[in-house]
Amino acid sequence: MIEQPPKLDTKLIQKATKLSARTDVTPLIRNINDDYLYWTEVKYKSHPADLSSEHIWAAAKLNRLMQQIKIWEDCPFTLSITNNMQKLCHYFDMNFGGSWENSAIIPSEDRERYLISSLMEEAISSSQMEGAATTRRVAKEMLRKSISPHNKSEQMIVNNYEGIRFIAEHKDDKMSMELLLKIHSKMTAKTLNDSTNEGKFRQNNDIVVIDGITNEIVHTPPSYKEIPDFINRICEFANNEAKDVFIHPIIKAIIIHFLLAYLHPFVDGNGRTARALFYWYMLKNGYWLTEYLSISRIIYASKRQYEKAYLYVETDDYDLGYFVTYHLKVLSLAFKKLQDYIQRKIYQRQNSINLLKLGSINERQAIILSLYRDNPKMIMTVKEVENRFSVSHTTAKSDLDGLVSQQFLKKIPINKVKFSYIKGELFDSKTRLV
Repeated sequence: MIEQPPKLDTKLIQKATKLSARTDVTPLIRNINDDYLYWTEVKYKSHPADLSSEHIWAAAKLNRLMQQIKIWEDCPFTLSITNNMQKLCHYFDMNFGGSWENSAIIPSEDRERYLISSLMEEAISSSQMEGAATTRRVAKEMLRKSISPHNKSEQMIVNNYEGIRFIAEHKDDKMSMELLLKIHSKMTAKTLNDSTNEGKFRQNNDIVVIDGITNEIVHTPPSYKEIPDFINRICEFANNEAKDVFIHPIIKAIIIHFLLAYLHPFVDGNGRTARALFYWYMLKNGYWLTEYLSISRIIYASKRQYEKAYLYVETDDYDLGYFVTYHLKVLSLAFKKLQDYIQRKIYQRQNSINLLKLGSINERQAIILSLYRDNPKMIMTVKEVENRFSVSHTTAKSDLDGLVSQQFLKKIPINKVKFSYIKGELFDSKTRLV
């Protein structure tokens, strides 16, 4: 369980107030709050010898309290906006909206392909977080070829994929209880033990969140009787701008994600639905690039930090800063992954365009040759070409055999029926000058 932070008594508050004038302390406090560190991290931070860890924590906490805003009246959740949050939101404003679209960093001819790939990654990772057991390769092949799912894991991935596409189509709708239930039914179709729970709020308090390692109860959601009112408040929060306090749309999307997961209004599928709502709100507010980001893949890789961010909020007086800071870091990493992916694809495309100068090959064959040039020891199969380019077995085999006939590739037997393909004898000499 999470260690409770020190309570701010009068003595600690008085000490913390005096520390705001010390030049050897203020940079430390700023760094602590930019990273929104929890007490268990703050207490191990180096600090001036005449101060205790409790003093530093009190100074950091007091600084947060001075910038604190309420999400809505009579709501226990609060948020302190830090310099780092504002800086990241400005960065995302410049890159997730119109500027990137206008500069055509994502080549227009490749956008649909990039979008499908990103949606697949998001669907797979979001499902794996909820226990779906399958490989990326199998999952992508299933989605590319529209193969009917064979088990619950595959059904979860198909649901996530179709659910995200549904969200994109309904990004201009207002948030409502009906839309939320529709999203949940899309996300959970044919995956719940009782199908009558699809698109339906839970009707009891039998649900708790348990630590997968220790089996401890780490979160007991609000009573099912509170769900309708809480959902209505979330809808109001999503649909209306507060007159007195402005909350940046990206931070607001993150808060909506948190609130739904905290409420846990469904028997199952709460995490998937909460992450879907984040996508919906981002797209609704013009952050079109969000659709190309595989956010759940980053969360899945840092699942423990994701879970801790929830626990820190509950343990430290419902301070949403921990979850907001974590999620902004996730967005930043997802954006960097997308940039790297696009640059690799642009390089690959440019490489393949140059290889088209060889003549007598099509664009797919040129990309295949560029892959071999980047990885000379590569061994490719017809099946891999089918999956990579979403083409039929006949087309994939024709592409590879055509490269064999020109001695770019060499065909070697795997068994009596199947073959694989490696670099041919004339590959280097033929591709050297392009």
